[in-house]
Amino acid sequence: MTEKKLIMVPGPTNVPDRVMKAMTKPMIDHRGPAFKAMFDSITENAKYAFQTRNDVYVLTVSGTGGLECVVGNAISPGDKVIVPVFGLFSGRAKEAVARRGGRVVELQSTWGTAPTASQIREAVEGEKDVKAVFVVYNETSTGVTVRELPEIGEITRENSLLLIVDAVSNLGGDDLPVDKWGVDIGVTASQKCLACPPGLSLFSVSPKAWEAIEKVEKPFYFDMVEMREFTKKKETPFTPALPLFYALDEALKMVREEGLENRIRRHRTCSEAFYAAVEALGLSPLPDKNVRSNTVIAFNKPEGVDNAKVRKTMDEQYNVVISPGAGKLKDAIFRIGCMGIISETETLQTIDALENALADQGYKFKKDSGLKAAHERFRKN
Repeated sequence: MTEKKLIMVPGPTNVPDRVMKAMTKPMIDHRGPAFKAMFDSITENAKYAFQTRNDVYVLTVSGTGGLECVVGNAISPGDKVIVPVFGLFSGRAKEAVARRGGRVVELQSTWGTAPTASQIREAVEGEKDVKAVFVVYNETSTGVTVRELPEIGEITRENSLLLIVDAVSNLGGDDLPVDKWGVDIGVTASQKCLACPPGLSLFSVSPKAWEAIEKVEKPFYFDMVEMREFTKKKETPFTPALPLFYALDEALKMVREEGLENRIRRHRTCSEAFYAAVEALGLSPLPDKNVRSNTVIAFNKPEGVDNAKVRKTMDEQYNVVISPGAGKLKDAIFRIGCMGIISETETLQTIDALENALADQGYKFKKDSGLKAAHERFRKN
């Protein structure tokens, strides 16, 4: 438990020492001036990360808790919501709306593919009284990103619909200009591309979303109108997880210092290197090239190779931890988290461990071919 591992799963991710150290600060009064100063800092830098002038909030819950909060505030029982389902987490989005009593218009896509703007438009035109479109921007279970999200934003604007976006696993690692793309509510979590420990959810809220929220019967802990009122005092309605707020404040400062454009480019470069290595090793990526994620690398397990044994070897012999698939793809694919403080160092270390673990299983490939392909990709960039 004390041995340091390279955590290359799709979250939680590796956390910089600077962010970990921030959590050792002493407790403060969460209604006092020190907290208010930190609240200002977090708010300003969170808006930068979301690329928004809209309101932003931080809630002491996981990413799923943040999505539950959003659904509970924006959707009333009986509201019709279009939800594309193309993996495990988009399936959970559908479930969250259904449990709230919403009427789900489900758009199914094959796992490994992404929904398109034309599918959304067809559903909007074919359904009456739709209130919202709820899109998982980055499907963590399949490594697929919805690249037509800007066009989907145009459709929701044209039809005066809410656009709710789950960006839990890629905000800060891929582009999401919330205001430009017409995202009414965007949600992320601390433990992914922001390189912060788990336990916080962040979300942005547009003026159009507030109009809807004010008409909804809201939950108690997750009451966003109450959050808005407390924000005027630079406070949270209930006790925040102070050590995690310290960590988030530091992590967001690091995002600002690096520059969002540079951070996104870094994630993209590492993902391209990973996929260059995967293909050089004769492995097949799960997603089509045009919808591959910057932050979750997903590829099929080759025949004759044991998924669990490969991961065990990487963990126990090379101190690198990667993930199997999720849901119905659990044993069929591998997933590598390419997020947070990812760089050439972590990328090459992971590829090296993967090559050795595959070789131990008897998988045939040209030695170091994955490493060489990744090196070439980094040199090009």
